Amino acid sequence: MPSQDPLSLLGVHAGPDGGTIGVYSKNATAIELLLFDDADQHWLTERVPLTHGVGDVWTAQSPHLKPGTRYNVQCSGPRGPEHHFNERKLLIEPYSRGLVRSGTKEWRSVAIDGSFDWAGASKPRVPRDHTVIYEAHVKGLTTLNTDLPADLRGTYAGMAHPSTIEHFHRLGVTSIELLPVHAFVSEDRLTRLGLSNYWGYNTLNFFTPHSPYATKQAQASGAEAVLREFKGMVRLLHEAGLEVILDVVYNHTAEGGLGGPTTSLRGIDNATYYRQNPDGSYVDTTGVGNTVDFGNPIAERLVLDSLRYWADDVQIDGFRFDLAATLGRDETGAFENDHSLLAAITDDPYLEGVKLIAEPWDVGPGGWQTGGFPDGWSEWNDRYRNRVRSFWLRDIADARTSGAAPTGIGSFATRLAGSSNLFTPQRGPLASVNFVTAHDGFTLHDLVSYDQKHNLGNGEDNRDGTDDNRSFNHGVEGNTDDQVIRAARRKAARNLMGTLLLSAGIPMITAGDEYGRTQSGNNNAYCHDDDLTWNRWDWDERQRDFAAITAELIRLRRENPALRPVRFGKFGETVPSASQLDWYDAGGETMEADDWDSPQNRTLQYLAASTPEFEAFNRILLVVHGLETETVVALPAHDGVVGYTLLWDSADETVAEGTAEFGPGNTVPMGPTSMKLFRAHG
Repeated sequence: MPSQDPLSLLGVHAGPDGGTIGVYSKNATAIELLLFDDADQHWLTERVPLTHGVGDVWTAQSPHLKPGTRYNVQCSGPRGPEHHFNERKLLIEPYSRGLVRSGTKEWRSVAIDGSFDWAGASKPRVPRDHTVIYEAHVKGLTTLNTDLPADLRGTYAGMAHPSTIEHFHRLGVTSIELLPVHAFVSEDRLTRLGLSNYWGYNTLNFFTPHSPYATKQAQASGAEAVLREFKGMVRLLHEAGLEVILDVVYNHTAEGGLGGPTTSLRGIDNATYYRQNPDGSYVDTTGVGNTVDFGNPIAERLVLDSLRYWADDVQIDGFRFDLAATLGRDETGAFENDHSLLAAITDDPYLEGVKLIAEPWDVGPGGWQTGGFPDGWSEWNDRYRNRVRSFWLRDIADARTSGAAPTGIGSFATRLAGSSNLFTPQRGPLASVNFVTAHDGFTLHDLVSYDQKHNLGNGEDNRDGTDDNRSFNHGVEGNTDDQVIRAARRKAARNLMGTLLLSAGIPMITAGDEYGRTQSGNNNAYCHDDDLTWNRWDWDERQRDFAAITAELIRLRRENPALRPVRFGKFGETVPSASQLDWYDAGGETMEADDWDSPQNRTLQYLAASTPEFEAFNRILLVVHGLETETVVALPAHDGVVGYTLLWDSADETVAEGTAEFGPGNTVPMGPTSMKLFRAHG
């Protein structure tokens, strides 16, 4: 009979005679389990010494360690620059499924039963080529939605309320990506400023849902009820056909730099869990004080076990890995595409079918790794974001001042067609998660309304937040009553949203962009838990129009497979589930080599024909005009194409009713800086 993996003992496991606990520490000399009274969490009821066992896993058993029990561990160990043992410190057990606060600085782990009736709900398993991601904040999305009962607003339950689900369905998004929901805390610096860590990238524990996002009733009932509400949210979203993707922060913890709070890993085995220099100072590739050491297999196992728990027990559909380059750094600190943790995540049978999305950079040496992750992963494509913003915004601003745009249309076309210069043929266009905005940076509304960031409210004298926004205010900074400027901004937003939803790859929309949410020019609103960041639901007519256009674009994407290829095409070959691409200039002639990079030529016709395996044949024509002058295009005469049906025009403020038909060779007027989508038919 094979011996048991000692690491499988980590955490609390229920048994007929109470529960067992396992804690890893290579360097501790003693570990104790502390149990607390159910009614008074400050009343210590039992101390149990743990036994040092195989594989440096310390274990103990107690008949009182049962669901609902509050507990901590204490660790003793050697002194030295790489160690931070303090035998008096009450520590969170790393595999805790539940947490409750004890005072202002301490936490109690809570043993959890975890049973839940999924009522037959299963993961939707949306194919990647059909996926449209909606990045949202649990609290911020529904706090101001008066269609929800007051006690559900800003909660897990509110995220799955019928009104919220109706909004998701009306838009047509398929996958809800939640900003961090692992238990997190605000940094002391923010608390002193009267601010808070709103986004949640300051993780306290990798297994516990953030309890303040639960309803007050669930919080009062305890950690088990908080987890049950979280699972209930997942179940209801799954029943509605919607996936749940978690933004997970494994690269660092809330313990911060040396001198920061010791809440868990630092006090259990600092030398194992954190990357350090020989003098004990931390190697920081995350920009927040510490870096989890993924050159150590124990840290890798912690992440794998956390992912398995969320994917299996909680039925999560995917993960977006914050600063994922850190997860691929080996024992020397170098990023490796075939790092054992990345390979283990990719190949783990518990994670089969789970969407894996990397934020493919960190702040360490060699930290920019877009395109560098292994097969099976998708990546946030910052090159896509930058080029699309530049094409529709900064290039136009530069053209106004200098008389000519700085670049042609070639690099924009590369992004439109799936970024084949970044991702290998094996990975294909679905390796690219396309985005124009995200939680960090300007909202879509602010991107077309501000040239500069306005972050004074963050308490850092406007130093925080990127200065590389590639935005354009169209003539006035911020709010204006000038109707010409406002119309130009709305059209620019339609061009950006249209590009996003009609490009090859996986599109991601930031919650609120579908109606024009503003943060008043703040491009780093991580510390504002207020109406600056919360989504509004009292939309005016223009906002309703933009939401309808967003939904229409998603519908067109869904109905036209040529817009969402699975593979890159190859010239002269028919590649299954790719799109055969033909590129034409404004005159309907094949693009010449010099046309691609000429700043004078920013008009392109992109004809894409699907090579279907599972859907009917489809062909579309996308016309892009990137200059602030009117022009006329001649629709291309292509073998097998007898006509074109106009599906969408970014010059229109509303969703057009009816259709317009054109033939090959017909001329079509293009308004300044606009797009048109046609379906080609034979």
